[in-house]
Order: sequence, then C-alpha cells, then structure tokens
Amino acid sequence: MNQSLLYIIVMVIYFAVLVVVGFVTQRSTKSTADYHIGGRRIGAMVSALSFVAAYFSSVVIIGGGGYGYKYGLSTLWIAAINVLIGCFLAWLVLGKRTRELTKKLKAVTMPDFFAKRYHLPFARIFVSIVISLFLIIYNVSILKGLGDTFNVLLGIDYKWGVVISGLIVLVYVSYGGYLAVVWTGFIQALIMGVSLILLLINTLRVTGGLTAGVAALKAIDTGLVETPGLWGFPGMISYVLVVSLGVWGMPQMLARFYSIKDNKAVRNGALIATIGGCIAFIPYLVGALARTKFPGLENADLAIPMMVNTYLPTIVIAIFFVGVIAAGMSTFSSVLIISAGALIRDLLKTSFSFKINDKQEIQWSMFSNFIIGLISILLALKPPGLVLQLTAFSWAVIASTCLAPFLFGLYWNGTTKTGVIFSMVGGFLVSIGWMILQQILKSHGPIQGIYQYHGFIPGVIASLLLMIIVSLITKDKVPVPKSDHK
Repeated sequence: MNQSLLYIIVMVIYFAVLVVVGFVTQRSTKSTADYHIGGRRIGAMVSALSFVAAYFSSVVIIGGGGYGYKYGLSTLWIAAINVLIGCFLAWLVLGKRTRELTKKLKAVTMPDFFAKRYHLPFARIFVSIVISLFLIIYNVSILKGLGDTFNVLLGIDYKWGVVISGLIVLVYVSYGGYLAVVWTGFIQALIMGVSLILLLINTLRVTGGLTAGVAALKAIDTGLVETPGLWGFPGMISYVLVVSLGVWGMPQMLARFYSIKDNKAVRNGALIATIGGCIAFIPYLVGALARTKFPGLENADLAIPMMVNTYLPTIVIAIFFVGVIAAGMSTFSSVLIISAGALIRDLLKTSFSFKINDKQEIQWSMFSNFIIGLISILLALKPPGLVLQLTAFSWAVIASTCLAPFLFGLYWNGTTKTGVIFSMVGGFLVSIGWMILQQILKSHGPIQGIYQYHGFIPGVIASLLLMIIVSLITKDKVPVPKSDHK
C-alpha cells in the first residue's frame, strides 16, 4: 500500500471517530453545566488522562522536541518538574478543594468562580477578557505544531495542515461540548502514549542506545549533555516554571477539577495523571538525540517529525502521526471550550446581562467556539516564533493574572476584594511589561542579568505579593465558603 494512502486512511478513521464521539456526547448535553463541565460526573480515568492529553499536546511533542534539539538533555528537567508540580502537586493541592468549592458556588468557569468566590463582578469581566485573548495565542502554538506535522509526515502544505486539523476540532467541540472534549481527550491520551513509546524505542535503536546517543551529543557540544548547558539557568528555570507551575492558573487544565465526580475520583486521578504525565520525558529526549542524526536543522520544531519520517516503519509513522494530531486536537478542543465559556457565559450573559436561556447559551457557545477557532486558524497560517515560545507567552500572562487569586481563593480566609483586584491587574501588567521590556533590550543586544528570566516569574511573584500585602492592609475580606466534603 502506498505510504501516503496509509496515513490518509488512518487519519480519516481517527477523524471519523472524533466526530462520532462529538455527536454521541451531544445527546447527553442537556444543560449549560453539561456543555461547560460535563455535569460534574466525569470519572477518575477519563478526567486524568484527558488532563494529560490537554497538558502534553503537540506543543510538548513538537515544541518539546524542538527545545530538546536546541538545548540538549537539560530540557529533561522540564518534564521532571511537569510531572511533580504540573501533575502530582496540582492534583494534590488543587483538585479536591476546587471540586468542592466550585460545586458549592455553582461555578462552571474560572471567571465564574472568581466572581462568586469574591463577590466581585470586575473579576469576571477582567479574567474573561484575558482568557479569551491570550488563549487564542496558545491555540496558534498548538496549530503550528499540527501544521508542521502534516507538512513533514504527509508532505501536505503547512497551511493546509493547520486548516484541516483545526476544522475537524471545530466540528466535534462545537457540537459535543465538554463531554466531547474529555472523552476525545481520553482516547487521544491513549494514542499519544502508544505513539511516544514506539518513537522512543525506535530512536534508541537508531542511535545505538542511550549511552551511545549521549556520547554522540557530547561530541557535538558538551553543553548538550550538561545542566544548564547551552540553555543557561535563567532560560531553564523560566520555562520549567512557566509550563509546570503555570498549570495552576490555566483554566483549561483546572476544568478537570470542576467536572470530576467526587473526592475519591480526585485521589485516583492524581495517581493516574502522575503516571501518565511521565510521557513528557520522551519528546525532550528524542529531540535531543535527533541532533545526532540531523545536526543542521534551521527549524528545531522539525526535529521529531524528521526522526519519525526517516527512521520509523510506515505503520509506526501512521500511529505516531495520529498521536501528534491527537495531542494537538485534545488541547485545542480544551482551550476552545474554555474560551467560549468566558466569552458567552461570563461576558455576554452574566456581565453584560444579555438575556438568553440555557438552550440559547449552548447554541451561542457552539457558534463562538467556531468563530474563536477560525480566528486561531487564520493567525496560525503565519505564526511568529517557536511553538514553545508562543505557549510560554500566553501561559505567562494568564497564570500571572489567575494563579494567585485562584490558589488563595481556595485556602485563605484573609483575602480581600481589593487584594484580588491588585493581584490580577498587577500580575497581568508586570508579566506583559516585563516581556515588552525584554524585546526592547534584545533589540540592543544580548539580554543580561535578571532580565533573562521569563515574564511569568516576575508576573506571578508580583501577583502573589500584591494579594498578600494588599489583603493585609485592607478590610473588605471575603472568607472561604464552607464546602461540602463528599
């Protein structure tokens, strides 16, 4: 059978399954809570694996491979901290409390949670705008990874790869809502896991094993096998924190805690997500080893697609191709459902008092999913920067705005409305301002000193400090509501 024909057959079967899942889950979507968070009845396995699929998308498979290629084995620290902070501690610290409080407050989105937890309509409007705008940038990074994969593995023009993968997601997400997102995410996590394991096995085979591969990397540049090596501590620490601690403030990830059915499922989900998250090591390792085979790539994001296309058997390439597409689609779909919720439920219906019933809200959410997706596709046709750079930028702004208010909102009785406002706005302005300053400094030569650190770090620090200091000196306290421990 012709190689390209096999890829197309496998892809069409996979796409058909996703669309069917979308239409089947739509039949279970009876309310706005069903559409946005699956009616709070999702089990541990589906919640955890869809969390993994949304977390380690094509951004990690393609972008992580690109960073591994560029900076070497020091990038394995990203995966290690991803598993520890982004998976295990996120589920341990946030999971139970988020499920209980969002259920108590009847909150179905992050802006909804902030408004009800702090009795602060401003928070709903401000966070909705931030989420709607900056998740589109994240979408662009996801679609870029998908476009690169289509281009290298199928020979399809990058732009067509972006359009095809993006439109398929728009169909099943717009129609099936959150249930479609988590169930397709569950399927996609399984496909990702299998494809990455097959990729690792074949990579170690063609490089002569791990020891030989590391020796070959060292021969190219000793910095590729050292920590921090070519990357340097500022770059390494910045990106590790952005894509690990940043999860704690990302609405598409926290939605899994809103929707999970009970606290027992949270405990089981923590274990499953931590084990599943270990697949994150593979792209960085394979990307680094790819440098021993393709030392002169101009676009580092092509490292893993090149390894796959050159060294894997045809059937394994087909499986990997679907795995990467699955990874990107899972995250893209998760982001779309969150963006639609922020735009329609939080801004249009609640903040601006647009009178629509539940059925109309679902219809408007479907429509907004489609529009946000189309905008993302158009922007992804000519994306700036590497995949992981786009991801870090969007995550930095959103997490700097949301992480501290969300974390303190779960645990601290001393938070005040004024503290929340200063924390959100301050974190947002500092992260954006810092990254703008970096670009200005970069135009005059290499960045030195503390300015090498990503805007996420000063943004989150500013947000945390403002929350604590302003809350301590103001009196409009909003204690944590007592939750139902079930």
